Amino acid sequence: MTLAEIFEKVVGTGAGIEFHAYDGSKAGPSSADIRIEVKSPVAVAYLAQAPGEMGLARAYVSGHLDVHGDMYTLLDRMWSLTINDLPLSEKVAAIRALGPKPLLMRVPLPPQEVRRSAMAKLGSRHAKQRDAEAIHHHYDVSNTFYEWVLGPSMAYTCAVYPRQDSTLEEAQFAKFDLVAKKLDLKPGMRLLDVGCGWGSMVRHAAKEYGVKALGVTLSKQQAEWAQKAIAEEGLGDLAEVRFSDYRDVPEGDFDVVSSIGLTEHIGANQLKSYFSFLYGKLKPGGRLLNHCITRPSGKERSINRTGFINRYVFPDGELESVGTLVREMEDLGYEIRHEENLREHYALTLRDWCRNLDDHWDEAVAEVGQGTARVWRLYMAGCIVGFERNKVQLHQVLGVKLGEDRKSHVALRPALNWP
Repeated sequence: MTLAEIFEKVVGTGAGIEFHAYDGSKAGPSSADIRIEVKSPVAVAYLAQAPGEMGLARAYVSGHLDVHGDMYTLLDRMWSLTINDLPLSEKVAAIRALGPKPLLMRVPLPPQEVRRSAMAKLGSRHAKQRDAEAIHHHYDVSNTFYEWVLGPSMAYTCAVYPRQDSTLEEAQFAKFDLVAKKLDLKPGMRLLDVGCGWGSMVRHAAKEYGVKALGVTLSKQQAEWAQKAIAEEGLGDLAEVRFSDYRDVPEGDFDVVSSIGLTEHIGANQLKSYFSFLYGKLKPGGRLLNHCITRPSGKERSINRTGFINRYVFPDGELESVGTLVREMEDLGYEIRHEENLREHYALTLRDWCRNLDDHWDEAVAEVGQGTARVWRLYMAGCIVGFERNKVQLHQVLGVKLGEDRKSHVALRPALNWP
């Protein structure tokens, strides 16, 4: 049985995918817009030793498997297809045809893969030193690389598209303005933005609303970029970004807190202390806007320790259901005033990031290396499919810390004023 025959048994004959392998075998229509090329026995070894997404990821990231054509289209067509779909008799036939070598061949893990043993040496999950390393792994890739992928806004979180044809920059402005309106920002207010990235929310709040804003990030490269941008935009009297763990912020009595894309890094066991810490930073009557990726229900595991995302993209990342987040907030005293799911918007955001990466592909490979660029191409395209198929969601939750008068100070119909 050739590699092409095995491929055709897994995907069928109508997937619209061409397949070429180093053994000379071919499958699929030559006119297909997508072609998979298995370039060496190493790719087969990765697939044999880690069937499923991890084996495919290792083969692709290492360059032993190539994808010609649009990655999103490939993943969308093959979303639910795995070797597990083969009947046992055909699995046995495939193993016999390949022989024992792919299972016995020693193949190194791609350098982009995070070793669990290395993370374990930094302490338990979400200890400060380990969190710092997880953030460094993902965010300290290259500011130049991020500029190409994210565009001028340097916003690495879900945008909000006013229209289907809105540009990425329009959508990111709309997202920050949506957060600002939900927080009811006014001149003179004090904002704490935790996990602030490159300071986009901090700068938006200062520039558009006259708010005194403090952002904190565990990425040194992000903080340096944000500090420079603040200076160049003349916002230094209102905006500040620190290279710091949010847990080390000494100031308090903030009017509002925004957390845009940080909760995914917190972990289920730390949610109570996380929301409690932010609650303690707010004045009575203050608001928290929590914006994060979630699971669609409480039935799924919050973390897949052996999955591609955890090993290559977000080490120690954990996703909870929005119900879990709301319950934790309520139990700590927040009154929940608004919640919405923006998952379709994240699919659109990722579409634009993928397009940006493709437009700068050769430059990106030169900047961060082929392996890292491939991680990003695979990760972002896969996430589009995940959001489209409701495997993951994106929720904004607005909570209020009530004062002694128990008044929320939220307008009767605030949503009418929100974009």
